[in-house]
Amino acid sequence: MPRDRDYDHTVPRRSDGTRQTLREVQPWPTGKPFKILSIDGGGILGILPCMILAEIEKRFLNGEPIGQHFDMIVGTSTGGIIALGLGQGKSAQEISKLYTERGRYIFPGGRWKRVLRGWAGWAFTPYDRRNLERELRRGFGDGLFGSSSTPTCIPSFEGRYGEPYVFKTPHHPDYKKDQFERLVDVGLSTAAAPTIFAAVERNGYVFADGGIWANNPSMIGVVDAMTCYDIDRTQIRLLSLGCGQETYRMRWWHRIGGKLVWAGLFVSSAMRAQSHNALGQAGLLIGRSNMVRLDAPEVARRIGMDDVARALVDMPPVARALAEGAGHRVAELFLNSDVAIRDEVEAFSDRRQ
Repeated sequence: MPRDRDYDHTVPRRSDGTRQTLREVQPWPTGKPFKILSIDGGGILGILPCMILAEIEKRFLNGEPIGQHFDMIVGTSTGGIIALGLGQGKSAQEISKLYTERGRYIFPGGRWKRVLRGWAGWAFTPYDRRNLERELRRGFGDGLFGSSSTPTCIPSFEGRYGEPYVFKTPHHPDYKKDQFERLVDVGLSTAAAPTIFAAVERNGYVFADGGIWANNPSMIGVVDAMTCYDIDRTQIRLLSLGCGQETYRMRWWHRIGGKLVWAGLFVSSAMRAQSHNALGQAGLLIGRSNMVRLDAPEVARRIGMDDVARALVDMPPVARALAEGAGHRVAELFLNSDVAIRDEVEAFSDRRQ
């Protein structure tokens, strides 16, 4: 069989060395909730989950960073970039500037240029990935993934061998491979949406967007928590944040089938099904009462992943409404216990002084 001349057969699979036995779980306090934050992918629409978190910070945490209130953060694509920022101790309000102030530099051009790029996208990627890289460098510099203050999991897709891959901080002794990856490289690797940016070639590997297989990474967090820590599944609390969806309808021409008519529907169908499946599985495992899912109401025409102007107008009010409606539930499940413990410690310190 002829070999691909561009294929380096000396590069091992990223999955080489995967443990074949059950992982040794680490201790976790009996009865203490294990809180997971999961953030979907969605391009510029990442402004929605980011601003939901920023609203919750403002309403319930006096503006302090919300990431420290979670025991694990998982994020895909734009959600992965938010997760990386939260893991570095940044507030959601600070991270939101990537969308509100810098989004137009990542996705430059007005409406008609975006339309032309959409048509051009059938033949090649319409945006320069270096725009995103420059913005990530502004926020992360040369920081390393292993420096995250919160255990973090970031899915990507490795294209040389065609395998799903999850970048993981060293929150378990088995996790040694990714800690010295640069934050910028991890962010680029999870956010290289094939219809938007070219794939990332690095160290003999080719990385594409984690949304190819896990646009909603909820189950990545649930499974990792259950295999890394000595916890009962009912101890897990999951806050899952979406980036909006359009109303789904399979039209009569889709029912007939064929590559041409399904080209535009296949991706959205697969991503929608994956998200519903992830949420359904998580609910079965940990109990739906232990989950909160916040997402924009479905619309007839979803905002494009590169439509900066519309996203900046439409998404902030939605984020405020979601935080207003579900904020107290989020605080009850994910914040109040931490605030109570912190206040008790501070009060004890004051009494001793």
